[in-house]
Amino acid sequence: MRERYEELKARLATIHDLRRAQELLFWDQTVMMPPKGGPVRGAQLTTIDRIAHDLFVSDEIGRLLDDLAPYEESLDYDSDGTRRDWEKSRRVPSELASEMVGAAAEAHDVWAQARAESNFALFLPHLERAVELKRRYIDCFDGYDEPYDALLDDYEPGMKTAEVRAVFEELKRELVPLIKDVGSVEGDDAFMAGPWPTDAQHAFSLQVIERFGFDPRSFRLDVTVHPFAASSATQDIRLTTRYSPDDITSLFTAMHECGHGLYEHGVSPTLERTPLCHGVSSALHESQSRLWENLVGRSRPFWNHFYPSFQAAFPEALADVDQERWYRAINRVKPSYIRVDADEATYNLHIILRFELEQEIFGGSLDLRDLPELWNARFEEYLGIPVPNDTVGVLQDVHWSGGGFGYFPTYSLGNIISVQIWERAVADLPDLHDQFEAGEFQELHRWLRTNLYSLGRKFTPQETLERVVGGPIDARPYVRYLREKLTALAPA
Repeated sequence: MRERYEELKARLATIHDLRRAQELLFWDQTVMMPPKGGPVRGAQLTTIDRIAHDLFVSDEIGRLLDDLAPYEESLDYDSDGTRRDWEKSRRVPSELASEMVGAAAEAHDVWAQARAESNFALFLPHLERAVELKRRYIDCFDGYDEPYDALLDDYEPGMKTAEVRAVFEELKRELVPLIKDVGSVEGDDAFMAGPWPTDAQHAFSLQVIERFGFDPRSFRLDVTVHPFAASSATQDIRLTTRYSPDDITSLFTAMHECGHGLYEHGVSPTLERTPLCHGVSSALHESQSRLWENLVGRSRPFWNHFYPSFQAAFPEALADVDQERWYRAINRVKPSYIRVDADEATYNLHIILRFELEQEIFGGSLDLRDLPELWNARFEEYLGIPVPNDTVGVLQDVHWSGGGFGYFPTYSLGNIISVQIWERAVADLPDLHDQFEAGEFQELHRWLRTNLYSLGRKFTPQETLERVVGGPIDARPYVRYLREKLTALAPA
């Protein structure tokens, strides 16, 4: 039995290596690759995906899983994620799986060009192909309540669209009036236009995330069009950001992506080169990026420590700006066009918009040619500002170029979970705010690593959340947090 177990581990390690190499090639495509390398890179990614998919869905993997079922039952419990992954992947033909990867690689550079030119028509054929491929993907499955369930399940295993819809209806019901009450169009924040020298942005971003746990021996921070985090091992974490001399958002982007990186870096070394060596779901992953970005990085204790050195790093922008004015500016509720730059409250409306449109796309009620018009109308309805062009509208996100339908809702689910985890961490570490004021973040990092990061994918998302916070997803702590924080900041 032990021999069969070691054989399964070896086979899964090979597949894991291929998947991580695939991720590294994608990182290179978005960060380092010359622009004309796209077509061949697409072929390379397609080849690796086909090999990895064929190896994973093989009959031999199935036989090994069946043979090892009695051994598995004798061990301490963890969820049967590998069997679930195998059974789901078996339903997808290798040709379709590799075609989706190749189409995503080809679409990425076209999307980047279309975004720069505000040219939706240029991107439309690639979007149509991505949707057609995803429809074929959905057809591989049965037993779902609605088509979107199959897409959501890729990112949040076990969760149903109806559950997300109910959570988002509660959020919308609570947040729309809150935003109306505390939001402001005018504010004492003209200084936010900079200038913010990009070299100083990079240096200060590194200074902050190194306090969080960024280790240059295992991490790196690079520039790309649409920031993300990737990894090829627990000791090889790739973070990305973007800089603009009239925008300091990069600082919060670095904290956000560092949260993703810390999660991957913190997975137990015993899970390296196995299917369990990854964050358990997109929502749990996003909870960490939002926790470090918002609950830590936008807090008063954080800036009580960092503001003097931050002000010194950007004297031209901040010479006459006191800490309270800065704190209010970075926490101000103000509708804006770009999702990744949005404040904590309006961010969720950006997500709800995308979630609704994706359901309509796959429900068959939305013609993709009408997408910009529908996007703009609903955006203005929800956030109260007209969309001037497709660059800051329907083309702003990279996800659809890669066929990432079903991913967006996990961002707001992550917001909700971040506060649930934060409340448990504060209960266990009651002096966290004092530690932050002293510039110390190691205790929080250790707590998260012990209670969440080290688990990887050993348990289902629902079981993982239960272990960390003692219950299921609950929007009430998040709404309470926003209401208390934003009401205190609202103009008198």
